[in-house]
Amino acid sequence: MEPATPERDETPAERSDRHLHDLLGELRVGLPGVQVLFAFLLVVPFNARFDEVTPFQEKVYLATLVCTALASALLIAPSMQHRIEFRQGDKEHVVAVATRLTIAGLTLLALGMIGVVVLVCDFLFGAATTIVVAGLIAAVFAWAWYITPIARLRRIRRL
Repeated sequence: MEPATPERDETPAERSDRHLHDLLGELRVGLPGVQVLFAFLLVVPFNARFDEVTPFQEKVYLATLVCTALASALLIAPSMQHRIEFRQGDKEHVVAVATRLTIAGLTLLALGMIGVVVLVCDFLFGAATTIVVAGLIAAVFAWAWYITPIARLRRIRRL
């Protein structure tokens, strides 16, 4: 439960409505990315050069495909959950669960995006480039998606 803030004069129901609306807006940003990545991964095996991949690249491909499929499932789940539960008067619970599903889904999306970078870089450029590029991309995801917001939450909680 979010503490009351002086700048918002809203009831708990209005707060839950706002949180759900915000969450659905955020999902509209993440879902196209996961859908495009998933579509790309679905067509890759049908590419004429796919038979040239190494056993390592096959494993990366499988892990990336699974992460992306699971990301799709988790990012779409809040919409389904809302459809099933929307008239039960428990929107706060729906928002709380949907938030956890979204964080998990976006984490899997990040892993899928890193995985596809590993796959493409390893296929085209070799191990050294793959390690550097994938490491940098993983660091950006960690910094932008996790470290920055978590550090901000910690600062706020100390005040």
